[in-house]
Amino acid sequence: MSNKNSLQPSAAFIAASWAALLVGVVAYNIGLWNADMQLNEKGYYFTVLLFGLFSAISVQKAVRDQMENIPVTNLYYGIAWVTTILSIVLLTVGLWNANLVRSEKGFYAMSFTLSLFAAIAVQKNTRDMKGAGNNNSQSSGNAVD
Repeated sequence: MSNKNSLQPSAAFIAASWAALLVGVVAYNIGLWNADMQLNEKGYYFTVLLFGLFSAISVQKAVRDQMENIPVTNLYYGIAWVTTILSIVLLTVGLWNANLVRSEKGFYAMSFTLSLFAAIAVQKNTRDMKGAGNNNSQSSGNAVD
């Protein structure tokens, strides 16, 4: 009997998650590179992307820790959510006030959204693989193949 852990993500989902993250981040940055805006504006949008990615991963980690009964302080949990929401608000306000055509604004919004979602999926997969590896290594001595 196979002792495959149900937490182990499939190779296809892992690849799709990494591909989505790569496509989202690269597309966003290519858009910034080619944008006709000042360097400080490009820096703002780049920083908002990094801030959003880190914040989204922090939310995923905090939520997952709570699900697994790993202690998470309310302060950290709250900060993770506030910073994620703040990154979205900062992007929205920046795009709202930017001198860009609507299609460019939509491009940045969608590549940002794709990047955040993919970062959460990659973090989830990484954690699931580590958890599945730990469970398999602990139980491999007792498992009957």
